[in-house]
Amino acid sequence: MTARALLPHFRGRTGVVLGSALACVVEMLPGVPGAVATAAGLWLLVGAPVALWRGTAAMVVSTREAGLMVAVGLAVVTDILIALGVNTLLPLFGADQPLTRINLAGASGMAAAVLGAFLPEEERPAARRRTCLPHGTAALACLAGLALVLSVAGPVRLNNGLGGAVSTLALVAVAVLLLLLMLRRRKYPPPLLAAGLYTAAAALLLMNSLRGWGIAGHDIQREYEYFRLTLGGSYWNVELYPDAYNACLSVTLLPLSFTRLTAIPDVYVFKVVLPLLFALTPVLVHRAVRNVAPQFTALLAAVYFMLFPTFFTDMTFLGRQEIAFLLLGCAMAVLTDTARPLRARRLAVLALLVGCVLSHYSTTYVVVATLGVAYAVELLWRLAGRGRRQRRRSRVAKAEPVVTWWLVLVPAVLAVVWAGPVTHTSVQLKSTLGIVVQEILHPGQGKGGSSDTSYSLFGGTKASPQQRLDDYRAETVEATESKRAAGDFFPLQSVEGQKMAAVTQEDMPLTALGRALDTAGVSVTGLNGALRQGAALLLQVLVVVGLAAVLRARRRAFRPLRDQVTLTVGALAMVALFTLLPQLSVDYSVLRAFQQGLFFFAPFLAAGTLWLLRWAGRRTVPVAAGLAVALFLDLTGVVPKVLGGYPAQLQLSNAGRAYDIYYPHAEEEMAVFWLEQQIAADKRQLLQTDRFTFSRLQTLITGPAEGDIQPVLVRPNSYVLLGTTSLRKDEVTVFYRGDLITYKYPTALLGATKNRIYSSEGAVIYR
Repeated sequence: MTARALLPHFRGRTGVVLGSALACVVEMLPGVPGAVATAAGLWLLVGAPVALWRGTAAMVVSTREAGLMVAVGLAVVTDILIALGVNTLLPLFGADQPLTRINLAGASGMAAAVLGAFLPEEERPAARRRTCLPHGTAALACLAGLALVLSVAGPVRLNNGLGGAVSTLALVAVAVLLLLLMLRRRKYPPPLLAAGLYTAAAALLLMNSLRGWGIAGHDIQREYEYFRLTLGGSYWNVELYPDAYNACLSVTLLPLSFTRLTAIPDVYVFKVVLPLLFALTPVLVHRAVRNVAPQFTALLAAVYFMLFPTFFTDMTFLGRQEIAFLLLGCAMAVLTDTARPLRARRLAVLALLVGCVLSHYSTTYVVVATLGVAYAVELLWRLAGRGRRQRRRSRVAKAEPVVTWWLVLVPAVLAVVWAGPVTHTSVQLKSTLGIVVQEILHPGQGKGGSSDTSYSLFGGTKASPQQRLDDYRAETVEATESKRAAGDFFPLQSVEGQKMAAVTQEDMPLTALGRALDTAGVSVTGLNGALRQGAALLLQVLVVVGLAAVLRARRRAFRPLRDQVTLTVGALAMVALFTLLPQLSVDYSVLRAFQQGLFFFAPFLAAGTLWLLRWAGRRTVPVAAGLAVALFLDLTGVVPKVLGGYPAQLQLSNAGRAYDIYYPHAEEEMAVFWLEQQIAADKRQLLQTDRFTFSRLQTLITGPAEGDIQPVLVRPNSYVLLGTTSLRKDEVTVFYRGDLITYKYPTALLGATKNRIYSSEGAVIYR
C-alpha cells in the first residue's frame, strides 16, 4: 500500500492519538535534543488537546477561528486537570514525586487516547478552490512581523542598559497595525483579522513581560515562588503552603507541565508562554462582539480592551489571571453565538468557568457576582416586560439567555469548596467579606480604599500619599506596641525623630518638543495628567452612553443579546461596588475590575463612541478609529515619551517607580548569596529588607526574612539589606491599602544603630 493510500487512515483523531504516542516515546527517551523535546511537549500540551477538542468546540461556536480559540481554552483546562489527576492519584500508589516528565507525558498520552475515543470529530469543510490573498496582505504581514520583532528587541535593548527608542517604535507599529485592521476590515477575511489582532496583542504584552532577565513584576514573583516549590518537590501540596496563590493551578501545575515536557526554561514559561496564551483574549472579545455586531464595532471593542492600561502593564505580572481571563474570553465567545444549541453552550460555559475556579480565586468571585447580578436583572426584566413585550423587546435580540440559575450556583459552590475544604485558602476571602460587612453596617468609619477609585465616575477616596504614609506608620506602631515593650524593636523614642516623608514620582525630562510646548505656554506635565484623567473618564462615559444608545436610540451600532445587557449591568455594578466599598478596592484593584468588565461592556463602549461621533456622517468610522489610536498612543506611553513631563513607564525606560520596585538587579542577588554563606550555620538570623526587594529576592532567601524596613520596624539584632533603589536614591516604596507610596528613607538610622558589613554599587547590608 502506498503512502498516499495510507494517509487517510492517519488523519483526524487517529493521527492525533498516534502523534501523541510518538511524543510520549520522545519524552521518555534520554538525551533528546531540546528542540525535539519542545516540539513533543507542545504537541502533548497544546497541539493534541486542541485538535481533539475542535469537534466539541464546533458544537458550541459557529466559526472556525472561534472553534480554534475555544479549543485552546478547553486544552488549558485539560492540561490543568491532567496534572491535578497525576498529583492526586499517583501518591496513592506510593509515588512521592508524581509530577515527573515521564508521568506527565504518559498521562497526557493516555488522556489523548481517551479524548480521541469519546470526543466528536470536527467535520471537515468541503474542499475549496484556492483563492488569491486580498491585496495588501503582504504589507499587513510585514507590519505585523515588524511590530513583533521590535516588541522583542525593545525590552532586550532596555535590559542591556540601552534606550527605549525601539520599544517606542514597536508601539507605533502596533498602533499602525490596529489602524490598518480597522480601516481595511472589509478587505481582509476573518482569519486574517484575527491573526492581526493576536499579533498586536502579543507584541504589546511581550514588551512588558520580557523586561528583566529574571522574573520582574509584582504578583508574578510570588506566583513563581510557589511554582518553584511545586517544581522542586515534583508534588503540589497546598497543605504545606496554604496560600491562595498556591491554590491557583494556573501558576503551579500548568507552568510545571510546560517546564517538564518542553525545553523552555521555567522563567520563560511565565514571561512568554502565559502572555502568548493571554494574547488570545482581545481576539476572543472581537469574536464575541462580532457574533452580534458589525465588523468595525467588534474591532473597536477589541482595541479598547487592549488600550486599557491594565492590559499591558499589569496582566503580564498576573499569570493566574491571564489564564482565568483566557477562559472567560472563551466563555463570552460561546455565550454570544446563538447559532448553536442553548444547552450545549451552557455546558461549555460551565466547563470554562470550572477552569476559572482552578485558575484564579478573585476572577472567579467577581465573575460569580457578575453572573448573580445579571440573573437578578434578567428576572426583573421578565417581570417588568410581561405587560409591554413588543416595543421594548424589539431593541434586544430575541434569544433565550444563557445565564441561568445553575450557571450561577454551580461555579459559586465549586469556588467555595475549592477555597474551603479542598485547599483551605479562604482566609483572605473571609477577612475581606468581614471588613466589607462592617463597612456596610458602619459607613464612613472604615479605612480608605485604593486611590484607583479616584478615576471612577462613582467617586472614591483622594487621600494624599503623606496622609496614607502617616496612617501606615501609626497602624504599625500600634500593632507592634507589645513586642516593642519586650525589646523586639528599638524603643519608639529612638526612632521618633525619623520622619518618613512621601515623595512624588519623578517626571521624565522634557524633550525638545516638550520644551517647545512649554515655551509656548502649554504645561506639558499638566497636559499629560489631563489626558490620562480625561481618558479614564471618557471610557466610563462611553460605556454608559453606549448602553443607553443601544437600548433607547433609534440609530444603534448593534442589537445586543439580553445576556450582554444583563452582564454589562452586573459588571458595572461590580465596578461601582469596588469603588464604594474601600476594602474591595484594596484587595482587588478597581482597574482590574474594569478590565474584567470589558469582556462584557466593550461592545457598548464601542457603540457609545460611534453614537457620539455620528455627527461625522460617512467619516464616523475613520474618526472613531483615529480616536482609538490616539488613546492607544497616549495610554501606552508614546505621547509622554515624545513630550516628557510624565513618570517613566517600565516597558519604555530604565527609570520610573515600576522599574525601581519590580526590576531585578544582579547586585542584589550577589548580596543575598554572600549573606547566605555568612549565616549558613544559623538560619535563625533574621533578614530585613523592603517589601519589593524581598519580592525580587524571595526565591534566593532560605532563612527567616521580613519585607519591611520602616524605622519603627527595624529590629536591633537583624540583618538589614538595602537594595539598589534604596541605596542610589534613598527611597523605599510600600504597598498600603491598594496604593504604592514612596518615601525618603532615613539611612542615618542604620548608620547610627548598626554596622555596615557588605557594600557594592547596588546593595548594602547592615548588622
